[in-house]
Amino acid sequence: QVQLVESGGGLVQAGGSLRLSCAAFGRTSSNYAMGWFRQAPGKEREFVAAISWSGSAANYADSVKGRFTISRDNAKNTVYLFLNSLKPEDTAVYYCAADLRRTQKLQYDPDEYDYWGQGTQVTVSS
Repeated sequence: QVQLVESGGGLVQAGGSLRLSCAAFGRTSSNYAMGWFRQAPGKEREFVAAISWSGSAANYADSVKGRFTISRDNAKNTVYLFLNSLKPEDTAVYYCAADLRRTQKLQYDPDEYDYWGQGTQVTVSS
């Protein structure tokens, strides 16, 4: 079992920045890849970014590439998502997720992830 707790969301003006954190509890001794997803009202959950266990590999959705950065600190069992140059269309609930079946291969499909956090709201005003 892995419990994931996100934090760091909030209200920010367009062009601003936020740092989201995702702390993992429970089965933290295992090596696994992590991902961030988001879901806006009336829309499906969509992939944002993913990072391998070692941190050597990371993938991003085209819509956030160059603006968002995913990183992890395994000593702290925490994954981060740095959101820069935010746009109103980035408004959504952001979720982190753990893929316990893989360490390096990164998945875009939310169905490939095993555990999810409760989400943190990011609102970008124009």
